[in-house]
Amino acid sequence: VFEGSLSYEEPVEAFVIRDEVVLQGENSENGLVQILADGERAAMNQSVFRYYSNVEDKILKQISEVDEKINQALASQTLTKVNADVSSLEHEIEDTVNGMFKLNDIQKINDHKNKIETYISKKVNLTGKNSPEGSELRLLTEERDKLEKQLETSVEVISAPKAGLASYRVDGLEDKLKVGDFSYLTSNLLNSFELKVGAAVPLSNEKGKIVDNFRCYIATIIDTEKSSAAKVGDRVILRLSTSDEIDATIVHIVEEDDQRILVFEINEKVEELLEFRLITIDIIWWKYTGLKVSNQALIEEDDKIYVERNMVGYTERLLVKVLRQNDTYSIVESYSDEELESLGYSAEEISGMKNIKLYDEVVLH
Repeated sequence: VFEGSLSYEEPVEAFVIRDEVVLQGENSENGLVQILADGERAAMNQSVFRYYSNVEDKILKQISEVDEKINQALASQTLTKVNADVSSLEHEIEDTVNGMFKLNDIQKINDHKNKIETYISKKVNLTGKNSPEGSELRLLTEERDKLEKQLETSVEVISAPKAGLASYRVDGLEDKLKVGDFSYLTSNLLNSFELKVGAAVPLSNEKGKIVDNFRCYIATIIDTEKSSAAKVGDRVILRLSTSDEIDATIVHIVEEDDQRILVFEINEKVEELLEFRLITIDIIWWKYTGLKVSNQALIEEDDKIYVERNMVGYTERLLVKVLRQNDTYSIVESYSDEELESLGYSAEEISGMKNIKLYDEVVLH
């Protein structure tokens, strides 16, 4: 007898449906510049990205020259006090750099580079503003701020209409896969998108979007026995390809002739799913943890289940309750005194009964 888990799970392909608002300005053909990195949180009315302009090259050159002077000033001084926001950005930069070593996809590498450049720019700005009044670093930072304001007034800046995650992964399905009333979903619609499982949604150079970071929805086409018994409101566990297990609730079911579309709501790992539209998951319909024994150890007699415990050469039978079972193992536990009494056992019989325990040696039949 050992501590273990049993579960009933089914692998499926699933569509990620988000509450997302696409952002696009009048100068989208000029190409955008990220202000917030992909996946970064945006406050309502916060600037998310901007578009290139005719005067931008000149101002960017001036900013680059100021940045070089700022880096020289930073290298020649020792900061005695590190702002908490600066420290947080340093950690973000370090984590993003470390994450690049595991990548071999050029699109993801470029995405990480954009994030690093955004974090470094914010760090330099914060460091300058925390420098003493009148210091070289402070003056250079103020000069940089003026140039950035000139840049902002000469370009089209797109702001967030609501709070959420900034993203530049736009696939054109944002207006086709909507949240709220999911009755529009059909297997024909979902299959018509012809998506590749696990493929990252490409980064757009013209559009961005704001995505609800609190919840998203997972829709799957399924025709199994377990799914046919599922009801709206049922809670399950979903295992992502990262092996993360998250709680989910069935919020909508679309009935079709020989199959169903189940829609799950989740409020965890939303950011990790931001770059995907079609993923593989495991639906864990139930999962139990407890005392795990082989089904070969179970003895059924008079509608009751026993195991035979081996105690240094002699055996004794223990009455057990089977909580969950698959083809090979069962999760069991002993009955409580109240349960035994309801089964008709006397107080004397109950006092003489022994419970199954962890590491008991049981006989296989």
